[in-house]
Amino acid sequence: MLRFVLVGAIALTALPAVAQSEKEVSCGYQAEVVAAVRQARLDRVKEAKVQETVLAGDPAWPAKFNNAIPLVTPWIYEMPRKDVRDNDLAEVWKEACLAQ
Repeated sequence: MLRFVLVGAIALTALPAVAQSEKEVSCGYQAEVVAAVRQARLDRVKEAKVQETVLAGDPAWPAKFNNAIPLVTPWIYEMPRKDVRDNDLAEVWKEACLAQ
C-alpha cells in the first residue's frame, strides 16, 4: 500500500513540471512566430502578405501555431520600425507568455 502512495505522490509532483514544460514549448513556438513576423516587417513585406510570406518559408513550428500569425501581425506592424528593429520581440513575447 505504501508503494502505491509513494508512486502516486511522485506522479503528482511531476505533473507541474510536465505542464510547465508544455507551456515552455508552446511559448517557444509562439515566440518563433513573432520572430518570423518581425523579420517579415524588417524585410518590408506588406502587412497583407505576411502570413503567405511566413508560411512560404516552411516554418518548423507545428501547424496549429500558424493561427497566431494574423494575431501578432497587427501588433508588430503598428510599432515604429525602429522599435521593431531594436527590440527582441520574440523574447518579450516569450517572457509575457511564460508569466501567464
